[in-house]
Amino acid sequence: MTSTRLEVWPLTAEAFAPFGRVIQKKGRRPEVINRGRTLKYAGLADIQADEQGGKPVVHLYCSQPVDFPFRVEIMECHPLGSQTFMPLHNRPFLVIVAPPGGEPVTGSIRCFITDGRQGVHLAKGVWHHSQLSLGEPADYLVIERDGAGDNTVERRLRQALTVEDLEPGAAQEA
Repeated sequence: MTSTRLEVWPLTAEAFAPFGRVIQKKGRRPEVINRGRTLKYAGLADIQADEQGGKPVVHLYCSQPVDFPFRVEIMECHPLGSQTFMPLHNRPFLVIVAPPGGEPVTGSIRCFITDGRQGVHLAKGVWHHSQLSLGEPADYLVIERDGAGDNTVERRLRQALTVEDLEPGAAQEA
């Protein structure tokens, strides 16, 4: 299978909007709670889990880092609910997504790099690659739908994409 180069973009709320929401404190106004000891950043993601009796669940994913060049050959989506990834580390990671639909279309696939403090909330049905840690193993808090029905669909891309080694400083620019 041949491969096409996939460009990596900094993760911003505007650029990621077609796929879901960026979860971050930046640009948000917190509420002061717990007698002034805590800042609450509320409403960062609207977990969708109501189809076929689903419910939100919380997982911990421990992910191994990727090697470059990295070939993107398979993507998945969750047609019955949304999915949220929040890093439990402070290092950039990659997020590869495509709009919802019958299958991911190579020309519509986007690759973002986080600043290490951002998480992502993937809207229901958005195609995505599994989490892509950089440099060393990393943990993620994952919130998603659990319940009856098949909520994971995988598709092999018709044409693989390749993420080349990241440009020096790319993670810091995000």
